[in-house]
Amino acid sequence: MKKIIITLFHLALLLPVLLFGQETSEINQRLQTIMQRYQAIGLSVVLVKNNQIYFHKNYGNKSIEDKTLLNDNDIFRIASISKSFTATSFMQLLKQGRCSLDDDFGDLIGFPIRNPNYPEEKITLRMILSHTSSINDQNGYFNLDVINPTKNPNWKSSYNNYTPGSQYQYCNLNFNMAGAVLEKLTQMRFDNYISKNILKPLHLYGGYCVDSLDHSRLVPLYSFDNKANIIEEPNAYAPRRDELAAYQLGYTTPVLSPTGGMKISTLDLAKYMLMHMNYGMASGKKIMDKKYAKIMQTAVNSDAGYGLAIMNENMVIPGVTLTGHTGSAYGLYSAMFFNPVKKYGFVVITNGCNIPDSENFNPLLKDCIRALYDTYIK
Repeated sequence: MKKIIITLFHLALLLPVLLFGQETSEINQRLQTIMQRYQAIGLSVVLVKNNQIYFHKNYGNKSIEDKTLLNDNDIFRIASISKSFTATSFMQLLKQGRCSLDDDFGDLIGFPIRNPNYPEEKITLRMILSHTSSINDQNGYFNLDVINPTKNPNWKSSYNNYTPGSQYQYCNLNFNMAGAVLEKLTQMRFDNYISKNILKPLHLYGGYCVDSLDHSRLVPLYSFDNKANIIEEPNAYAPRRDELAAYQLGYTTPVLSPTGGMKISTLDLAKYMLMHMNYGMASGKKIMDKKYAKIMQTAVNSDAGYGLAIMNENMVIPGVTLTGHTGSAYGLYSAMFFNPVKKYGFVVITNGCNIPDSENFNPLLKDCIRALYDTYIK
């Protein structure tokens, strides 16, 4: 009887290991099938479950040229997920009383920000951070001159013909302007502020300035042309040394791309996601108050489900609302989504895949999140 009890005890200990091995085998097969479907170059995924990192794996190539494989230390330019770092920084400044979400953005940035079709309507910091400002990217977003009335005679075309605050339209210029205001309020260069107040407290490796990072860790990005030819995109990591040498605090901020320039690994991005999942707390550090974390996650425009650089999405997994953001630039596609109540989440990044142009939410990202959800959460 004693031997039987010991055997049953050993089996009980082995069961979780066997189940995890079965899950790993299943997810490996599903993710590799998805990669083949969309001709993905490389893929890195992290699953958070029960409020901790539960599964993390890299698949495929970091570089096509030398056939190196992706590894845990590699860092990606994560594109528009970067916007959440900008908004998180403003939540810190709100706590300190340095600004208000209802401040006139023109007062903050130092030149008029007014929709010429509605000149009496104030455009606020809240509108900028939620893409409800009525500003667009028609004139571009790589410098602030495009919307400055004293610098661009065509500045009016940077605005849509609807009342500020009434509608949502995604706009990269919003966040490059926000980054400039961050510098004006803190008198710190944008990337240095993010590093000091978000990355270092959470013990994360990353940043916006290419030359502040180990170049060997940067993952090359690849796009596909309409004939499915693969094209490397070296401009993703252009160091922009000349522009940085002539940097003007609070104005040439788009050089660092607050709207999309963060470089970080999937593993460290997942640790950052845990902070948002736990309303401002992670690794024993409070990055922002719970009050402000919830403000970020609450939709400003209910139709779009978009808060302050954080969106609420219910199309990825039918019947399930996830909170987070996506990114796409230079062939890279990224997703960071979580459930703050049930404490699970996903980070998925590919450095290149061949997808239909008509897709709004990258199908590779969607399929990978669903595969992780079905295998480990459902």
